[in-house]
Amino acid sequence: QVQLVESGGGLVQAGGSLRLSCVASGRTFTNSAMGWFRQAPGKERDFVATISWSGTITYYADSVKGRFTISRDNVRKVVYLQMNSLKPEDTAVYYCAANPDRLSRNPADFGSWGQGTQVTVSS
Repeated sequence: QVQLVESGGGLVQAGGSLRLSCVASGRTFTNSAMGWFRQAPGKERDFVATISWSGTITYYADSVKGRFTISRDNVRKVVYLQMNSLKPEDTAVYYCAANPDRLSRNPADFGSWGQGTQVTVSS
């Protein structure tokens, strides 16, 4: 199991940027694919981005492609989500998750989750 703690959320104007961080503890982090998901009020939890254990493979939701970048530091055990050109529709609680089995966009494949960090984008 991996324990995850997100930070970096906040209130930002449309067009602005934020960088989310997810600090992991546990010995399986470096072997796990990591993902970011988000959930807006009244909606399902949606895939945002995922990165392989080595950091060499990344996938993004179409809605964030070209604006968000996922990266990881396996020495520090941190996963980042750099969010640029933010839009009001990006407003949600953002969650970090770990998947020790394979790279996936399905939240059901991720067994460890953080508590989430709120991102609010004003128009």
